[in-house]
Amino acid sequence: WIASVSLGYDADGKRVVKRASGRTKTEAKAKLKELLRLREMGPEEAEVVPAMPAGKEPEGTVGGAVENWLRYGLTDKDPATVANYTTLCGTHILPALGHLALHELHVDHVDAWLAAKAKVLSTRTLKAIHSCLSRAVQRAVVRDKVSRNVVALCTVPPGRPGRPSKALTYGQAKAILKGIEGDPMEAYIVLSLLTGARTEELRPLTWDHVHLEGQPDAEPPIPPHIAVWRSVRTGGDTKTHRSRRTLALPARCVTALRCHRAAQERQRKQAGGSWNQANLVFTSATGTELDAANVRRAFRRAIAKAEGINPHEWTSRELRTSFVSLLSDRGGLPVEKIAQLVGHASTSTTERIYRKQIRPVIQTGAVAIDRVFAQERAR
Repeated sequence: WIASVSLGYDADGKRVVKRASGRTKTEAKAKLKELLRLREMGPEEAEVVPAMPAGKEPEGTVGGAVENWLRYGLTDKDPATVANYTTLCGTHILPALGHLALHELHVDHVDAWLAAKAKVLSTRTLKAIHSCLSRAVQRAVVRDKVSRNVVALCTVPPGRPGRPSKALTYGQAKAILKGIEGDPMEAYIVLSLLTGARTEELRPLTWDHVHLEGQPDAEPPIPPHIAVWRSVRTGGDTKTHRSRRTLALPARCVTALRCHRAAQERQRKQAGGSWNQANLVFTSATGTELDAANVRRAFRRAIAKAEGINPHEWTSRELRTSFVSLLSDRGGLPVEKIAQLVGHASTSTTERIYRKQIRPVIQTGAVAIDRVFAQERAR
C-alpha cells in the first residue's frame, strides 16, 4: 500500500507530494501521518523527536488505545481502581474489539458488543466497560489517532439485574450479635453494625484513634469514641471530606473492643518478634492489616453461627446498610442525622442507596386518613 498527499506547489511550480508505503493500508497511512507531523515541526524540532517505530503504530488499534489509556491515563487513580479497569478491559474489551483499527470502529460494532454483553453482565458492569472503552478512544482522539469517539454515541442497554443490597431486620441483627459472641470477628462486626463505619475505614483503624474511656470530667463530658480519620485508600484519606468524623461508641462496642484488645495482647505475646508493630485494631495473626478477602471470609464464618442466617447471602458491607435502616426504622432519627453519622456528603445518597425500608407496609397514608375521618365522626 502507498499513501500519498499533495502539499501544493514549490517555488518552481512543481507539485509537492509526500508518500509513504506499508504492508497494510493502516501502516502506510500511519507512516504518512508521521512524515507530515515531522514536516510541520521543522528540521530543528524534528531532530529531537524520535521517529515512530516501524509497523503499525501502538494506538492504531482499539487494543493499542486501551493499553495506552491503562498505562498512561490512570496515573492519578488508586491502584485497586487501575487493577479493576485492567481486568475489565482484558476480559471484555480486548478479546472482542482489540483487533479493530480505530478508524474502522463503528457505532454498530459497539452496539452489537454491548448487546451481547448485556446477556451475561449486570447493568453496572456494562456501564463500567462502556466507560473504559469510551475514555480510551477519547484519549486517542485527543492524541490525534482517530477523528471522533464513536463509543460516546452508543447507549448502554440494561443488563442482567445485579444482586440488590440488603439490610438486616432487627431480629436478624439480634441473632447475629448473639451468634458471634466470643468469635475473633465479634468486635469488628459489632463496631460495623452499631456505628455504620465502612469496612475500608475499620481495616486501617489504630488504637491511637480508639478512646474507650472518653473524658468524663471534661465540660461537657466526652463519651468513649473512635476517630474515623483514615481509610485504605491511596494516601490514607477517607472517601470524602465529610467522611472524616468522630463517633461516640455504644456501650456494647466499648465492651467488645475491651475484650478484643485483651485477646489481641495475648496473641501479640504468642507471636513474639514476628508481630507487626503497627498498632492496628483489627489484624491478621501476625499483626498486619486485613485485606478485603480476609474480612469477607472471616465475616461469613462468624455469622454462620447465628440462628436463621445464611452466611452466603450477606456481605460485611451490608452491616453499614443495616445500621442506616435500623436507625431510620426503629431509632426514629431523621435522615439528616443519619447521613452525618455515616459520613455522607448529602442525604440523597443515604435515602437512595443505604436506607432500606424494613417495614413491609407504608402506613403513613392509612394512619393520616383514619385520623381525618375520625375527626369527621367526632363532629
